[in-house]
Amino acid sequence: MLEIVFANAYDEHMEKHRKNAVVFKDRIDQARIVAQTGRNTGIPERIFLVTGAAQGFGYGIAQAFAAMGAKVALADMNGKGAKDAAAIFSNDFNTDCIGIESNVSSEESVRDMVSEAVDHFGGLDVMVSCAGILKAGNLEDISKEDFERVNGVNYTGFFLCTKYAAAVMKAQRAIDPTRLHDIIEINSKSGLEGSKANFAYAGSKFGGIGLTQSFALELAPFGIKVNAICPGNLLDGPLWSDPERGLFKQYLEAGKVPGAKTTADVRAFYEAKVPLGRGCRVDDVVRAVKYVIEQEYETGQALPVTGGQVMLR
Repeated sequence: MLEIVFANAYDEHMEKHRKNAVVFKDRIDQARIVAQTGRNTGIPERIFLVTGAAQGFGYGIAQAFAAMGAKVALADMNGKGAKDAAAIFSNDFNTDCIGIESNVSSEESVRDMVSEAVDHFGGLDVMVSCAGILKAGNLEDISKEDFERVNGVNYTGFFLCTKYAAAVMKAQRAIDPTRLHDIIEINSKSGLEGSKANFAYAGSKFGGIGLTQSFALELAPFGIKVNAICPGNLLDGPLWSDPERGLFKQYLEAGKVPGAKTTADVRAFYEAKVPLGRGCRVDDVVRAVKYVIEQEYETGQALPVTGGQVMLR
């Protein structure tokens, strides 16, 4: 009896997968998939969707792969920023890029985002879930609303992006049973070790690695690799270096770095934590993303890009 119950549950599970794939089936450019069947497609032949693409890591990742000739949908809550960036990349790199306004914490918005990308490009090969927010503070400082907002973007957002991207990728796999696809979460070194007075962010990133491993197991039979990239601190990005709201200024004013008298002192303190002596750069993360795409025999991994500050145990 127990075996029958499990068998029925499995059949229902697979039927749901088939139905989800059908949602996008008629909107996929089947001729593109057929033409690429049986050969290793390069970056210029792939369609990317990058969330959080109006600034920071997301912008840099979208820019780098557009420069390699890929077609890229840039998504962000800052719709104007995403559209402006897409126009620049299309012009500079002679490729097709579009900007989409999207809130990854909203299921309807994510579904519409993926639909718009598929309608424009005829498919989706690589989903890079990069949208994220940070709210630092002690237990007594962080409200329930702030905690849920951070998790809504960083944790739930990754789930939703995976859910709808996977539906497209499964439909493409049905056309070419040898085809591989990629879902990549831009996680953080805070997903590998706890972060004092930053538990909402760190917790969401720890959860993201749990999702990465679980999705990897579930989606492997469909040729979908799921990996996470865990960057160190992007010290040159706006989160840290903004002169009015950046963490360098916040940490200086809060006295978080003993003896620091300037923001340069704060920066030097954080650089000294890294064995390789500098903060993470966008190019470092782009190389890691390119690696997990090109590596056909790796899934469910959390790849540190931290200059040795955080090492796998």
